[in-house]
Amino acid sequence: MSYNARAAYVDNSVSTANPARLLVMLFDRLVLDIQRGLTSIEAGNKQETHDHLLHAQDIVMELRCSLKTEGWEGGPGLASIYDWLHTQLIKANVGKNATIAGNCLQLVNDLADTWREAAIASVVEPPAAAS
Repeated sequence: MSYNARAAYVDNSVSTANPARLLVMLFDRLVLDIQRGLTSIEAGNKQETHDHLLHAQDIVMELRCSLKTEGWEGGPGLASIYDWLHTQLIKANVGKNATIAGNCLQLVNDLADTWREAAIASVVEPPAAAS
């Protein structure tokens, strides 16, 4: 598949995805960026580490900025997790620290699994209409 065809496919996938699917897509990419960053740290490739972990930081900031904390009881707690994760990704990037990056990866994998389950549940059991 050519780059232009792939870019068009990705653009179409994003533009037609529902919010739950978009969230899962963001988390899938966040996991990938942190995995690649960790691999780059272990390989000693500072520029690749920086690029991957910087993109991961951007995704976390997008998640944090789009979070409506007043919308649900767990909102402020999730905001705190995103803030902590962003700080840890910065530390991992600046220090090229595999331990910190690995801890971030573990947390993001858990969050990704949770959001994936929620997205599936929302399709299987759509929320009840407000009365």
